[in-house]
Amino acid sequence: MPATVRGVVAAAKGAPVEVVPVVVPDPGPGEVVVEVRACGVCHTDLHYREGAISDDFPFLLGHEAAGFVTEVGDGVGHVAPGDYVVVAWRAPCGTCRSCRRGRPWYCFDSQNARQPMTLEDGTPLSAALGIGAFCERTLVAAGQAVPVDRTARPEAAGLIGCGVMAGFGAAVNTGGVSRGDTVAVIGCGGVGDAAIAGAVIAGARMVIAVDVDDRKLAWARDFGATHTVNSSSSDAVEAIRALTTGNGADVVIEAVGRPQTYEQAFLARDLAGVLVQVGVPSPTMRIDLPMIELFGRGGALKSSWYGDCLPSRDFPMLIDLYLRGLLELDRFVSETIPLDGVEDAFARMEHGEVLRSVVVF
Repeated sequence: MPATVRGVVAAAKGAPVEVVPVVVPDPGPGEVVVEVRACGVCHTDLHYREGAISDDFPFLLGHEAAGFVTEVGDGVGHVAPGDYVVVAWRAPCGTCRSCRRGRPWYCFDSQNARQPMTLEDGTPLSAALGIGAFCERTLVAAGQAVPVDRTARPEAAGLIGCGVMAGFGAAVNTGGVSRGDTVAVIGCGGVGDAAIAGAVIAGARMVIAVDVDDRKLAWARDFGATHTVNSSSSDAVEAIRALTTGNGADVVIEAVGRPQTYEQAFLARDLAGVLVQVGVPSPTMRIDLPMIELFGRGGALKSSWYGDCLPSRDFPMLIDLYLRGLLELDRFVSETIPLDGVEDAFARMEHGEVLRSVVVF
């Protein structure tokens, strides 16, 4: 029987979000219902509220979530009621051209629930990243529900569903950071700090954190940065080169999503070095680089989609690292808030006061 629960909805562009009744249908074939225990407040949710991703209002926000499966639809075999899961916004289909080539982390037909959740009057809701987890329960495709060790705190575990996985994967999966590498991370919010943590775990001998905010640089040191550069008072490119005997870093991760920081990342890498862009730009942004530099510097310029992760492989691995004390997910949790605290959390996030606010149920 469909359930009516509370959820956070962005009804119109730029309007404050509201907690309203949301109708969650019974799961159909290949779908599951997850009772959400915790969900992080991510910049992507704010982008949805501002209409920067699409204009398909109203949106049911939230996508960094952990909880328990309560119901499953026909044909679901890998999860059952009672399973503890982290929800992924990529669920490889297994049949698209990328999946058939053995690259499911690039799946071009990622699966979501076929049925919409709705307002009480029947208005369909667009679930953020196909999840909509600022809600007491949410309906997702079964492949989005990834079982993990149930001893992991949901406030921490849910964060690997987006920001932590994006940053960690940008370093480890996309950037291929390995033992002895020098790494620079430009932008030290949640994603950037996850990239720093990933680089440290992968064995980087030097990790340089770059930001304009001394508070964020202090957080970066907590995650393992060996050096910090405040680019509001120092030239980031020159500082990175100076720390790497004039050569530049082996891997530079751009976690801001702006042309200026992308150019810094491009110029701050060593010859044949790797640039990884994980910061999300707006659709209107452009970059202008001299072609001789593109050719002459060699190496690789990569974008990282969701940390190029395979959730069924990577989520349990990250949780294991957390439970072993090697990945300090709890450090990302700046505060826990109730469901009606999301709008205020957006303001704190915009002012750089928190790494992550996490809604707990």
